[in-house]
Amino acid sequence: MAMDIDKEKLTQRVLDALDTIRPYLQSDGGDITFLDITDDMQVKVKLTGACEGCPMSLQTLKGGVEMVVKQKVPEILEVVAV
Repeated sequence: MAMDIDKEKLTQRVLDALDTIRPYLQSDGGDITFLDITDDMQVKVKLTGACEGCPMSLQTLKGGVEMVVKQKVPEILEVVAV
């Protein structure tokens, strides 16, 4: 992992960030599941429910989820849906 960052603490901070945006996704019938943090500081998530396959999901991911995660966890470089 980049530098010597405690992955467990980093993961918890990412989960906390996702929890702040989750109610907005759920209000539209969707949700998000955390999958992993890669060694190159990418957060992998899965969009579920109404978010899965939604034409606006990329905008939601980059303009909403990624923005919030990077704001709260500046070590993260990108959020990607898998």
